[in-house]
This record gives sequence, structure tokens and C-alpha cells, in this order.
Amino acid sequence: MAFKWLGSLLVLFAAGGFGVWSAMQWRERLRLLEKLRQMIYFLKGEITYSHAPLAEGLERVGKRDPGPLGTLFTSAAEGICRQEGESLQEIWSREVGLLSSPKVRLPLTDEDLEQLTGLGEHLGYLDVDMQERTLKLYLEQLDLSIDYLRTNQREKCRLYTSLGIMGGMFLVIMMY
Repeated sequence: MAFKWLGSLLVLFAAGGFGVWSAMQWRERLRLLEKLRQMIYFLKGEITYSHAPLAEGLERVGKRDPGPLGTLFTSAAEGICRQEGESLQEIWSREVGLLSSPKVRLPLTDEDLEQLTGLGEHLGYLDVDMQERTLKLYLEQLDLSIDYLRTNQREKCRLYTSLGIMGGMFLVIMMY
């Protein structure tokens, strides 16, 4: 009988923990997208006002953040500087692909990564005005995602936590 109670408690805590973890993933995704927006604004400033070459701008922005997003920017800058015949689009796509690897484990969705990859398709193309427009378009997409996450954060976090706990309770009842 004691093992039944112990098993029930473990199931209840595991399911509740999964709900809390899901809510934390929602908050972390919002935080990462806000940090990415800030970095894109910095990059826009580097290109537009400093008239820095793209590799230099990416490197400066990447050095501001020691996390995985900063690594994305600095690695892309290094790829450009190596001049191995790859286009910026290929370099950027490869580096964004590394963000979705299981080793990094960022809570970004496939849509987030797809939009970020799309940024690299037009970045570095033509002149400063075209790059500025590309960054503005990406910032608008990013703002829409951030607004959605902010407006639904309280509701979704409560939902995930409650569903985790209630799902655990349902499993415990079903086990008896």
C-alpha cells in the first residue's frame, strides 16, 4: 500500500512539474525574443548610423551578449571574415540551425527559427537602405510574436500549470 501512495505522489509531482516547466518555457521564449529584438536594434544602428560593414556590426552586437544569441552573431561574423566562398545566407542558415540543435536547447519554436533564418536571406544584400528595410521587417514580425506572448502569458502559464497538476490527479485516480 505504501508503494501505491509513493507512486501516486511521484506521478502527481512529475505531472505538476511538467506543467510548471511548460510555463517556464513560455516565459523563457518571451525573454529570448525580447533579447533578440534588442540585438537586432543594435545591429540596425551599427549598419545605419555607424556605417559598419555587416561582419563588424554582427561581431559588435554578438559581443554584447554572452549567451547563445550572441554566439549566433559572432559566429556569423567569423564565417563572413573567413571568406570561404559561402554566401551570408548559407552562413546564417547554418548558425541558426545550430540554435535548434539538442545541445543548445533554446525554447524557440520552428516558426521563430524560420523567421530568423529568413532574415539572413536578405541581409547583406544590396545597400544600407535595403538592409535597414530588411531589419525593420524582421522587427515587425518579432514584435507581433512578442505581443502575442505577452498578452497570453498569464493565461497560458496558469493553464499549463493547472493542466499539469490536474493531469497528474487524473492519472492518480485512474491508477486506483
